[in-house]
Amino acid sequence: MAGSTHTVTNQPPPLSGYDVFTADRALTAAVERHLDPALFDEARGELAALGRSAGSAQVQEWGAQANENPPRLRTHDRYGHRVDEVDFHPAWHRLLGKGVGAGLTAAWVRPGGHVRRAAAFLVWTQVEAGNLCPLSMTHAAVPALRAEPALAAEWEPRLTSMIYDRELRPARLKAGALFGMGMTEKQGGSDVRANTTAARPLAEAGTYRLTGHKWFCSAPMSDGFLVLAQAPEGLTCFLVPRVLEDGTRNPFLLQRLKDKLGNRSNASGEVEFDGTWARRVGEEGRGVRTIIDMVAATRLDCVLGSAGLMRQAVAQAVHHCSHREAFGGRLVDKPLMRNVLADLAVESEAATTLALRLAAACDDGGEQERALLRIAVPAAKYWVTKRCAPLVVEAAECLGGNGYVEESGLPRLVRESPLNSVWEGAGNVQALDVLRVLQREPRALDAFLREVGTARGADHRLDKAIKDLLTELADLDGIEGRARRLTERLALVLQGSLLVRFAPPEVADAFCAGRLGGEGGAAFGTLPHTLDLASVVERARPAS
Repeated sequence: MAGSTHTVTNQPPPLSGYDVFTADRALTAAVERHLDPALFDEARGELAALGRSAGSAQVQEWGAQANENPPRLRTHDRYGHRVDEVDFHPAWHRLLGKGVGAGLTAAWVRPGGHVRRAAAFLVWTQVEAGNLCPLSMTHAAVPALRAEPALAAEWEPRLTSMIYDRELRPARLKAGALFGMGMTEKQGGSDVRANTTAARPLAEAGTYRLTGHKWFCSAPMSDGFLVLAQAPEGLTCFLVPRVLEDGTRNPFLLQRLKDKLGNRSNASGEVEFDGTWARRVGEEGRGVRTIIDMVAATRLDCVLGSAGLMRQAVAQAVHHCSHREAFGGRLVDKPLMRNVLADLAVESEAATTLALRLAAACDDGGEQERALLRIAVPAAKYWVTKRCAPLVVEAAECLGGNGYVEESGLPRLVRESPLNSVWEGAGNVQALDVLRVLQREPRALDAFLREVGTARGADHRLDKAIKDLLTELADLDGIEGRARRLTERLALVLQGSLLVRFAPPEVADAFCAGRLGGEGGAAFGTLPHTLDLASVVERARPAS
């Protein structure tokens, strides 16, 4: 018989059985701010239901199971036939099914769809980020397919369906479909114009045979893929179906699955095309132009995904410190820990507020908003995804040794945290994209300045930051070498302008002091002690 040597005390309860959406004050406020009032009650009900699901012990366990049981590649069946399939744990399918059912691929066909989806994406990321990859690819494929109206008419109803159909069969027989993408190759990486995959035209107009490889193929179990290949007129976008109309498998040879640092539940593969049948999307030679809208959508999802990881890390840290006692009181009441938590909370709210503002611009669709997105998406993708990793690591430290233990869930967040900075173009790619926009699209800078200008006069530190930014923009000497710094300042000024306009004064004050006014240090927890940090932490506390 096991004996008892002590009673377990001073341990926080699990953060479960709560509504992830409603407990996030910054997120709920952003949804209400950006959504048509006529849609808000319906959207709030849907998001709260998803939030309760995300916060439930059962769904949290599915997330853990999916992470602990990564996908397995099966190249052949028992008889030696090539099948190239990926097997997933049942928990993965449950999570993916709930994500599809929550409208995470349906933004294009719902009123206020991008804001609603963005909020749901941010909530669902907090369960298990891996299953968001195929949801993101499927959502992002829609604008690219619209370059070919006949293809869009055929595929869009399947991609925007809220029914998850996991079977590999001809897409015309399915109630819903998922999409992946294949752009990068071994020799080129982000330089997709160096791709060598060849596309040979067939007799039927718009059809080709592909021969080559893709070094990273996202979501290789999907029903279709958008890929780039070299056609006679240059780099071109193609749709590669997984299963052909007659039910046979399209040659899609999975060589191996990547053994990734994080994102363990999701499959990323290396694939070879050997006479693979494909349909052209858009014009020959305009592959990058055709697929660029897909890239923009997935980059925004990187911002949303990082914001979701940051929010969950902050929620866990504040929850732990609200229940844990040390040195005669609750950790959350200790001035130094309160400073750390407040600093983390400010960073998280800034990320959420910016991400939802960009989603609202997607819903608007006007010329001014499209111009804003062109510069704000790469700037946000650069900055928010880079802030994710240090924030998550600091949040794990708030739990002490408990945060270093796998069961806490923080190590999974730590492993996931660098991913969105790498995917869909790493930091230098985003910064150089910002430079190209500044040089070629003056309307984008005008839209940005109009946006941040609405907050002028509200905070002297923001005003000075805008002035300094204008000075930096006027100096083109060595501009490429300063691209990261410039992109960072663009993102910070945009975040500051949004918080000054929409966040509680204590949050905006802390952001402007620590990020724009030079009153904070390089590490989290270095905000001026005179700020109302207790209110900032309370705003970030999840209900449990």
